[in-house]
Amino acid sequence: MWLVNASNATPSRLRMIIVLGLLSTFGPLSLDLYLPVLPELADELQASASGSQLTITTCLIGLATGQLIAGPLSDRLGRRRPLITGLTIFVLASAACAFAASVEILILLRLLQGMAGAAGLVVARAVVRDLYAGRDLVIFFSRLLLISGLAPVLAPVLGGQLAKIMSWRGMFLVLAGFGAVLLLAGVLGVPETLPRERRVQGGWSTTVRDFSRLIKDRIFTGSVLAAGLSGASMFSYIAGATFVLQRIHGLSAQQFSVVFATNSLGLIAFGQISARLAQRWPPIRVLGLALTLNLAGAVWVAVAVLINGGFWLLVAGLFLMVSSVGMVFPVASAVALADYPQQAGAASSLFGLAQFIAGAIAAPLVGIAGETSAVPLGIVVFVASSSACIVFAVLVRPAVRARERLPMH
Repeated sequence: MWLVNASNATPSRLRMIIVLGLLSTFGPLSLDLYLPVLPELADELQASASGSQLTITTCLIGLATGQLIAGPLSDRLGRRRPLITGLTIFVLASAACAFAASVEILILLRLLQGMAGAAGLVVARAVVRDLYAGRDLVIFFSRLLLISGLAPVLAPVLGGQLAKIMSWRGMFLVLAGFGAVLLLAGVLGVPETLPRERRVQGGWSTTVRDFSRLIKDRIFTGSVLAAGLSGASMFSYIAGATFVLQRIHGLSAQQFSVVFATNSLGLIAFGQISARLAQRWPPIRVLGLALTLNLAGAVWVAVAVLINGGFWLLVAGLFLMVSSVGMVFPVASAVALADYPQQAGAASSLFGLAQFIAGAIAAPLVGIAGETSAVPLGIVVFVASSSACIVFAVLVRPAVRARERLPMH
């Protein structure tokens, strides 16, 4: 029996939290480390605000599509082989980014970097599903935020300090070094949790059939879309905050890093609140509360920018909006993966696909009016968060109620 009781605080469980948490940092590390020097990057490569933000967008697309490949492969080949391959390519692509001669080349390299890093994200979620079930699944995903949530805290702070001594090119060399550390952690710290007898047999036709089955499940699809859309509000913030806070409100790179770190600490704290609530409430109820808080924060941000309410009003709204995503992701992950232990990789990849595609669409929209207006940020986060709540209300809640009425429940 591969399922483990999450309440047993054994050294092996602590090791898995640390290692899988580190593997879950590819998104924040790839996106956040160089944010403080994004304006410098745009100036050196003679790129527009939207052009430089495309380096974020293409990385998001890579993180999404890479999961779509790595997830099903991990169901067929086991967890370790796709993981180690992806981590190796990530290190090489990160180093190559440091020598990009133009923004176009950097955009292509960022796509490859994202696709490679996706293996860490999707395999980490699949390994958790291999080991845990039920409420323990929610709790363990929340515990991962204690590690993975530090990445968006430390990355911009570290980036702000590194900006004093190196250019944006140096940032990517640092990122390659982080990738090498994560590769070592993957090689030494991730056991094979999917034995041969449990692996999916067949080729890509089987993968397509699994995807079709997952998509037809209203609870799975609704949870995935709700998480992706609420996550888009956070990715919009990631893409737009550096220009809104530095160019419009005049923050230095170091001051911006402090604001970014504060919001990330809120994300970690709210994740632990979701773990506590999951011990008392059904996961669906926790997810509904998390999405409501995310919408409240998005409305706050939209109002702040539309009425030009000033720096502190905007920052308060951003804090609530970003922090609530720390509640959404662990619970939505657990709800989405709960019924699919045999297709954990495929289910994890679709979860990641929705999350990053939504972010990739939203990110460039926040810069559509240039560097002097925060209005697009407010509009995008409101549309994303309200759409997440609508999806939850239309797809997830009715399906859960229908399932609860079945005699077997």
